[in-house]
Amino acid sequence: MRDNDSATATVEIAVSTPAAPAAPAESTPEPAAPARSALVSRGALLAALGVAAFSLTFPATAWALEGMGPWTVVMLRSVLATALAGGALAVFRVRPPERRHWAGIAVVAGGVVLGFPLLTTLALETSTTSHAAVVVGLLPLTTAAFSAVRTGARPSRTFWIASLVGAVVVIGFAVQQSGGAPGRGDLLLFAALLVCAAGYTEGGRLARHMPGWQVIGWALVLALPVTVAGAALALSTEPLRLTVHSVGGLLWLAFGSQFLGMVAWYRGMAAIGISKASQLQLAQPLLTLVWSVLLLGEQLPPAAPAAALAVLACIAVTQRTRG
Repeated sequence: MRDNDSATATVEIAVSTPAAPAAPAESTPEPAAPARSALVSRGALLAALGVAAFSLTFPATAWALEGMGPWTVVMLRSVLATALAGGALAVFRVRPPERRHWAGIAVVAGGVVLGFPLLTTLALETSTTSHAAVVVGLLPLTTAAFSAVRTGARPSRTFWIASLVGAVVVIGFAVQQSGGAPGRGDLLLFAALLVCAAGYTEGGRLARHMPGWQVIGWALVLALPVTVAGAALALSTEPLRLTVHSVGGLLWLAFGSQFLGMVAWYRGMAAIGISKASQLQLAQPLLTLVWSVLLLGEQLPPAAPAAALAVLACIAVTQRTRG
């Protein structure tokens, strides 16, 4: 800290000499707008890449469940993702986060490393991927609500109206598909929404203080004692049948959904804001529906095209509003 203080002092002496630096100070605001625009565009792209990765999570889970039990899938995906994330942290010699950040990292670990994967995987034992996808389509609204409470963000009224319309579309779509009778799978999915929204919000906040890959990396490392013990127990009690689908699904869950997708997602949230980034996830259930048809052979519900247009319109509105 003494070195940093002395460096600051030298800068102060340098700028306090003549009045010449006043001109550059006035010229600096000019490139700020293009730089900010580029940052927002890059952040939106990263968040969209994260959504694309997440859209494959349910089909990959369905593949993994063909040869493994639900607890085995959840614990092994986290252990494998930790191997990648921990290796990156070690190679780049990343210092552990400050003590004040560990509580937030624990929320990320509980929400997106353990809670959401476990609850959705258990739900997919009785629900189809298309049904689960539309229920989890409520995640943007729950994330925006958590963000407003946790970070003090105050999105505009137009933002909330568009978000609520998108949520109504998703709920209507889910009710039509389920016959209006939520079951055990739906309850698990609603619980998954809450824990995941908390993890996303806290991760997006932490990504302003450290790179996104370090946020999810440390969360995975923090959960490692639980996931290693859980994997050992699950492998000893649940059946295991390795197939191309089960292995491929597990590898995508570990490296695509659990790590690389989260890296892009948290960096995107840090750049464009948690509430706006969360609205890009309104497209996630519709992407998952497409994957469920292409990869799992499920029949696309007739209402999907209309829901897609309505949801994409809501996304356009939320992205044009300022919170």
